[in-house]
Amino acid sequence: MQIKNFKRRKRFRNNNRFYMTLNIKIKTSFSLLLVFLIIQSVTKTFATEIYERESISMHGEPALNSDFDSYQHAEINPTQGGILRLASLGTYDSMNPFIVKGRSAYGIRNHVFESLLSRNYSEPFSLYGLIAEKITFPEDRKWIEFHINKNAYFSDGKKISPSDVLFSFNQLREFGRPNHRNYYSRVKEVNITSNDTIKFTIDENDNDRELILILGLMPILPKHVYDNGKFLEANLEVPIGSGPYIVHKIDQGKNITYKKDPNYWAKDLAVNRGMYNFEKISVDYYLDDNSRFEAFKAGLFDFYQVWDPTRWNSLKSERKVRDGDISLLNITRRTPAGMLGLALNTRKEILSDINVRRALSALFDFEWINKNLYHGLYKRTVGFYDNSYLSSIDTPISSLEMKLMGESAVETYIINSRNSKLIDKKNMRERLQSALSIFQSNGYIVENSKLINEKTREPFVIEFLISDKRQEKYALNYKKNLEKIGIELIITMVDSTQYQKRKQNFDFDMIEHFWYASLSPGNEQYFYWGSESAQAVGSRNYSGINDQNIDNMIDNMIASKTKEDFIAATRSLDRLLISGHYVIPLFHWPHQWVATSNKVSQPATLSLDGYKINSWFINAE
Repeated sequence: MQIKNFKRRKRFRNNNRFYMTLNIKIKTSFSLLLVFLIIQSVTKTFATEIYERESISMHGEPALNSDFDSYQHAEINPTQGGILRLASLGTYDSMNPFIVKGRSAYGIRNHVFESLLSRNYSEPFSLYGLIAEKITFPEDRKWIEFHINKNAYFSDGKKISPSDVLFSFNQLREFGRPNHRNYYSRVKEVNITSNDTIKFTIDENDNDRELILILGLMPILPKHVYDNGKFLEANLEVPIGSGPYIVHKIDQGKNITYKKDPNYWAKDLAVNRGMYNFEKISVDYYLDDNSRFEAFKAGLFDFYQVWDPTRWNSLKSERKVRDGDISLLNITRRTPAGMLGLALNTRKEILSDINVRRALSALFDFEWINKNLYHGLYKRTVGFYDNSYLSSIDTPISSLEMKLMGESAVETYIINSRNSKLIDKKNMRERLQSALSIFQSNGYIVENSKLINEKTREPFVIEFLISDKRQEKYALNYKKNLEKIGIELIITMVDSTQYQKRKQNFDFDMIEHFWYASLSPGNEQYFYWGSESAQAVGSRNYSGINDQNIDNMIDNMIASKTKEDFIAATRSLDRLLISGHYVIPLFHWPHQWVATSNKVSQPATLSLDGYKINSWFINAE
């Protein structure tokens, strides 16, 4: 019995020691876990600062303080009222600017609908509070929370809520245009966090610092109007938004008229002070640009941007210009010139080879065209960011650019650039000989004055799809040069509706397009040049570019935290696009050539982009 008790006590002591040891280990582990969590929490707190702001900029801080009076390119107290008369080409069959289907009426997006934040065009890329009166975001920009202004209403009197924001996001992500689908698909999670706030969370692996700004530019639609499939409809029902204007009159194919909403909720906000000054905006439609030009000279509308130097010169001798009824404005932009060029559709086998595209590009005789057709007033476009510090032209490739591009991309760029210089520095006669040599080395021969594929016996024929006579002027000269080495260029002119349809479906060999450029290029570059947009109907990747090096460089551009990194990435992208010969650069205007009636005026201080019609106003009597 004593032995049994001894064994029992010994077992108890052993068990007790076990549980005491286990308890100590548990307590120690718990303490270590607690310390670890505290350290993690403190580390995160110090690593990621949270900002609550009324504005945000892509790089650095916004230029305007919270108590600013107006944007820099707006007059504080302009004349209010009157009618601004505008003109557009073609026709329209839709009041929905957010889907590919149909052709929406001019001005719907900017007059009727508005975004969470307002963009200030007097800065490279800064946004200020609008529907969202303020925003909350961390330093790493992995999420953003929008605080909806409690005074924000749609034009039908319904208050804007986070549910409308969520609805707009879901519709645009699933059914919107390719750029919206691309941007918003990268959002990991969306949560309505209160009656007035909504939070968007970006994937941890997404390094796009611009994406939260892109979300700030999201157009907001009323869920109660566009739910139940209404968003997908391209019809002529009067749209409902929260913007400064409502649709006053719809005359399909002829006119659309907007009227200032007397109950516009944001009319007193600083971002709108000096903006949206006209009581009505009336837009007439014309079938071609010649008739539109003649209508302007006859005084039927108030604004005409001149693209053709011949027209600009001819306007100077017009009686109404001499009498002061029409003003001619040379407006200087402080942003990149952009790219007006001929997109070569690389989806077509005949244009898929870079050497062929290089030869075609070399045969565009800008010098002759500018001198003989355009009075020497144009400048030749070379790259995609000409006239700005973002351009790679005449700038040696830096070590940072070489690092970003990578060894293979740099080598390809150097080879392509060297080959281009061999053909581009010669006169046109020598260029023709060099171009023919390139075609011959790619399996083409000349028979009976026709360039044909030696294997397939197919002639080299390309179609240039155009929509107005302005393009035809330089196209005819280009056609003559191509004919000299046996290439047939078919110039096909179609009406604006057919042109738009074929363009957005990539049903062409070559088209003219203008790619706008700013001092803050970002996500739209995927839409212009990214591989995923190459087959996306409605994208602006008209050349069908599918190049991983270009994709990577756009990634670098939007992930840049410093201005130095951003400039290096943009210049590198410029080099890759130029050396790929996806676009034949045309020319750009040294100024914006703008003709206006004497009934309208613009502010004394202009935006970086030049003129902005939404800041114009009627002249005081």
